[in-house]
Amino acid sequence: MTGTAATPDIDAFTRTYWDAAAEGRLLIRQCAACGRPHHYPREFCPYCWSEDVTWRPASGRATLYTWSVVHRNDLPPFGDRVPYVPAVVDLAEGPRMMTEVVGCAQDDLRIGMELYVRFRAGSGSGSGGGCGVTVPVFGPDPAPAPAAPGAGPPDVP
Repeated sequence: MTGTAATPDIDAFTRTYWDAAAEGRLLIRQCAACGRPHHYPREFCPYCWSEDVTWRPASGRATLYTWSVVHRNDLPPFGDRVPYVPAVVDLAEGPRMMTEVVGCAQDDLRIGMELYVRFRAGSGSGSGGGCGVTVPVFGPDPAPAPAAPGAGPPDVP
């Protein structure tokens, strides 16, 4: 699959990450050599350059580091979502992650506020349809757990 502005580039290496997201789980990479976690997924540790890295589950907790409010975006599917809040969060495990904040009024956003992972299920291609890939987003309240194992993540608007 080739990525676009709205579609991540999924390959054999990142498939584990995206499959976990589709199941409502956030994964990060952990280096066995230096012990440091990192995100975005890479095949080597960005701190010590070791290739001895593995996937590990993240808690899904984060704090808001910074954000912006986008009021205009002509690229599909983003135009149908305006205004939206792209953000950088500090995961509880340490790494920073680019994401989107959902379920929170823009005036209520505060640096350092506690956020929890949720998952936006993609719904195919086309106008406003998303990319068919489930992506992690963050909101101020913990998302409810999926109804049953294998049922997938709850939908996020």
